[in-house]
Amino acid sequence: MTHAHHTVWLLVAAIVAGGCERSDATRPAPTTTRSRARPQRPVEATAAIPAVPTRVDTRLVTVRGGSYRPVFAGKGEATEVPVAPFSLEEHAVTNAQFLVFVAANPAWRRSSVKALFAEDGYLRQWRGDLDHGPGIGVSPVTHVSWFAARAYAQWIGRRLPTLAEWEYAAAANETELQARDEPAFVQRMLDWYGRPTPDVPAPVRSTFRNAHGAWDMHGLVWEWLEDFNSALVTGESRGDSGLERKLFCGSGSVGAADPSDYAAFMRFAFRGSLRASYVVKNLGFRCAEDLPATAVSETR
Repeated sequence: MTHAHHTVWLLVAAIVAGGCERSDATRPAPTTTRSRARPQRPVEATAAIPAVPTRVDTRLVTVRGGSYRPVFAGKGEATEVPVAPFSLEEHAVTNAQFLVFVAANPAWRRSSVKALFAEDGYLRQWRGDLDHGPGIGVSPVTHVSWFAARAYAQWIGRRLPTLAEWEYAAAANETELQARDEPAFVQRMLDWYGRPTPDVPAPVRSTFRNAHGAWDMHGLVWEWLEDFNSALVTGESRGDSGLERKLFCGSGSVGAADPSDYAAFMRFAFRGSLRASYVVKNLGFRCAEDLPATAVSETR
């Protein structure tokens, strides 16, 4: 081998040796179709997203018509408000039911909802957009705004109950349609209001089924209503501010229909503090529906 050939081979060897230190990304592709098999990296396990349950609408119960006695009646307003017969869901909407709604309506998912319609904390108890987490599927959905509750109701072809409807239906205990004057019934509500709120509500149907057939009207979660803030609204600004002072000042019972109904005062004070975008960990909802005219006549 000549000196020139020896020099060329040394240069080739140096280039090859240097090429062995390159990363795979910079190493030239092999010129042959056969390549050495490399060990495969283990595939990282990923948590599977639970399957979205099938939509199941809550059974409706019929609430016979009657009358509702507002806590405060404005000047010239009736002290008894008539309530026409209507249908009410027998329990609050659950996390599993709300999951079906957000799966079908991406705009209402936790990562997508607009701040105008729900404040920070919307569905904060869920693990993800389409994962409410284990063990809470049959508990009432909370951390939902009034806008979200209303959208869900409209999506299933129903609506939120009005304040008068809810209060009328919630005045029943297990055996009587009107038990709001029964001391034991009122005390049961006050005892619940005084207990700490759990991070996750108990499952629906955990308290009692009232005489209308509705479960958990008291003792589980507060509930959004179509006109939740009407307790502090009379339609005239000066009257509104006066009514608000009556409700929250020390003499709040003055002018009340029943000064001893502390449970009603607490509900109205809570509702009056809400805004439609608020989300609260013990505030959920259930839906209602108008009865057909023929059904209304049969319940009278």
